[in-house]
Amino acid sequence: MTQTIESRLADLGVTLPTAAAPAANYVPYVRTGNQLFISGQLPMGPDGLEFAGKLGDDLSVKDGKSAAKLCAINLLAQAKAATGDLEQVVRLVKIVGFVNSTPDFAQQPQVINGASDFLVEAMGDKGRHARSAVSAASLPFGAGVEIEAIFEIA
Repeated sequence: MTQTIESRLADLGVTLPTAAAPAANYVPYVRTGNQLFISGQLPMGPDGLEFAGKLGDDLSVKDGKSAAKLCAINLLAQAKAATGDLEQVVRLVKIVGFVNSTPDFAQQPQVINGASDFLVEAMGDKGRHARSAVSAASLPFGAGVEIEAIFEIA
């Protein structure tokens, strides 16, 4: 029997938070047909924004990877809120990772690996995805990383 996403998360010691409400005039996700589009998620923890700052200045690649992982946890929380059950997720199609970084910082892919690696751990083969990892001059609330996702759902 294949392990569920929820059981993989439990094995990883991860409890999904309550999905965050939008911070402006948008919705946290949109379902259309068999696709689920999740709005950009920030590295929000139980006490608010974690990992504020700029990669290449006041945040290290290690910090960035941790921020990306937290964004990925929040993506799964939104997916669960949208579907009611993560087993409705057929697969993760794509993530787009934005890295708040200095002009000379060129390790965006390594930072977004924090999300990619976690999503494959949590979802198994369902978590293998296409992706983009791009630099941003600034992100909302000074966050170091923001990630959005597209899922295929049943």
